[in-house]
Amino acid sequence: MGEYVLSQIGLGHWGENIFRNLLKIIEENNKITSLLVFDKNGDRIKYIFTKYSDQIDKLNKLGKSIVPVIDIEELKKGDAVIIATPASTHYEIAKKFIEMGKNVFVEKLLALRTEHATELRELSEKKKCILMVGHLLLYHPAVIKLKQIIKDQTLGKLYYIYSNILNLGKLRTEENILWSFAPHDISVILYLLERDPITVTAFQGSYITPNISDITLTILDFPEEIKAHIFVSWLNPFKEHKMTIIGSKGMIVFDDISEEKLFLYNHRIEWHNGIPVVQKAEYQTIEIEKSEPLYNEIKHFIYCIENDQTPLTSAHEAIRVLRVIEKAEESIKKNKTVSYQDFEKDPDYFVHESSYIDENVKIGKNTKIWHFCHILRNTEIGENVIIGQNVMIGPDVKIGNNCKIQNNVSVYKGVTLEDDVFCGPSCVFTNVYNPRAFIERKNEFRPTVVKRGATIGANATIICGVTIGEYAFIGAGAVVNRDVPPHALVVGVPARQIGWVCKCGTTLKFQDNQATCKYCNRTYLLQENQIRET
Repeated sequence: MGEYVLSQIGLGHWGENIFRNLLKIIEENNKITSLLVFDKNGDRIKYIFTKYSDQIDKLNKLGKSIVPVIDIEELKKGDAVIIATPASTHYEIAKKFIEMGKNVFVEKLLALRTEHATELRELSEKKKCILMVGHLLLYHPAVIKLKQIIKDQTLGKLYYIYSNILNLGKLRTEENILWSFAPHDISVILYLLERDPITVTAFQGSYITPNISDITLTILDFPEEIKAHIFVSWLNPFKEHKMTIIGSKGMIVFDDISEEKLFLYNHRIEWHNGIPVVQKAEYQTIEIEKSEPLYNEIKHFIYCIENDQTPLTSAHEAIRVLRVIEKAEESIKKNKTVSYQDFEKDPDYFVHESSYIDENVKIGKNTKIWHFCHILRNTEIGENVIIGQNVMIGPDVKIGNNCKIQNNVSVYKGVTLEDDVFCGPSCVFTNVYNPRAFIERKNEFRPTVVKRGATIGANATIICGVTIGEYAFIGAGAVVNRDVPPHALVVGVPARQIGWVCKCGTTLKFQDNQATCKYCNRTYLLQENQIRET
């Protein structure tokens, strides 16, 4: 992407923070030529431009203009817009600019109804626009570190997550505490666990304004017996924002108010003569990068614009958070636990309730995903695909139309299956040639391509970096470590070619370099160790 113009709508308390970071980013980024700024309060614009006049003058000397505008229509000149207005206005404003084909960043919440948020997501996909939502904590260095600690199994099996966001804060009369505070930690919990809850239970108390919740407790039940609760209140004598994660090997606390953010407790519970005994240990402060989450978040938006990438906090991620909040409200109104149903399920395809679909996954019509599968983010699955039990696909994997992936198969990043590919039970793909547990080699993934119509037999192993040709046939248990020609039949360890197969999978017998399939009567010609249909 070449040079471009940014726009910002809203200069309230949080809008000012965004503006401050934008000035820094614009100074660092040679592609951004100017920033257009709108707020319906003209006095507020004058105040902000006076307060930051030194930084604005510095940018002007660099040939970058920071321009206040009095009419929101003038923001059409920008290529991307950042919306920092009240949540109740987000849907209408975002829709207006997405329809123009603009890239859009919206502060949380994306909308106040999932159907509106879903409409914005679909519109952005149609217009091929970036749509990012400001779930700030996912760009917090402490939360990023938390994610890595959990992935590294430092805490062992996760048991429980609980968080408190408390303050004697600004009381709202139009938005309750559930919608105002809870989205922050809901987004973190979904991000850390990489799955949606099974059930949602919530309780509330309204003390200042009737029917406006001042405190809420939301309890989420996840698969594998993991539980989480989020307690939020703006009727607390002190400010607190803590999240505690309990695991079988340790506990960790994220304290966003403290100067030091992460504290690891290696407490253990050991059994002695049938009695559980707590073995306490000194806590350890975890070092994290010193950077401002809001700066990181806006930089991520700029990166996605310039590189045409899907944001971490995409519209899909925002809808997941919104869905939990809606379910919590439903639980409060009905005074009972409610089931969390996957709102992304489309009547045009089927996903078994025991399977998990991550954010930004595309699934084609008539595809069926059966028990205990996990489809990771940014994966695309075609139409009429059948995915058996206990299959993992992704991230960033593309599966063509009409494929069949049998039980216990993992299709890792770097693997591409074209149309009509068959993967037999427990066949194996690799994506690193010489893996070591103690050496990070994610940047050494070797791409593997399985061409149209190929078959991989049960328990076969496909070493990364190879191409399996159209309609090739890999025998059961074979280990493939080199490219396989189209229509080739290979078996053994390592795999070697022993013949040719028809498009229908029947073994061909050549005489004078010609063969006719006994099953479907197709005819083939063998020339220079390649066959073609005649």
